[in-house]
Amino acid sequence: MGPDAMILEPSLYTIKAVFILDNDGHRLLAKYYDDTFPSMKEQMAFEKNVFNKTSRTDSEIAFFGGMTIVYKSSIDLFLYVVGSSYENELMLMSVLTCLFESLNHVLRKNVEKRWLLENMDGAFLVVDEIVLQSAKEQIKWSLLK
Repeated sequence: MGPDAMILEPSLYTIKAVFILDNDGHRLLAKYYDDTFPSMKEQMAFEKNVFNKTSRTDSEIAFFGGMTIVYKSSIDLFLYVVGSSYENELMLMSVLTCLFESLNHVLRKNVEKRWLLENMDGAFLVVDEIVLQSAKEQIKWSLLK
């Protein structure tokens, strides 16, 4: 088995990170699912760089630091889903859409900073459940190939 085959092995770490920043690029919620950025300092620097690259564009996909990043803005929030460079953008986008729609439901159609901060425990639960379900689906589909 060559190195390329090992890279494509199914993993719970299909999603490397999910984070939500405010209009100024400050972290409101962040979950990292592997050790690509092991320290808080590295995570915050990565988030700042991603925000600087994406906050003024109309695109939904960015490639940065060997990673694929999909993102969406909503009122005063920026939602990001990060995967590896070889990850399928459509799969990452479906995770992002699910995240936004779930937060929309939990926050009662107010996906904005004030409501997110007041419902942070629910937001963390939403993120963890979506990433876990995404990983299960990724593994299931890779086993069917």
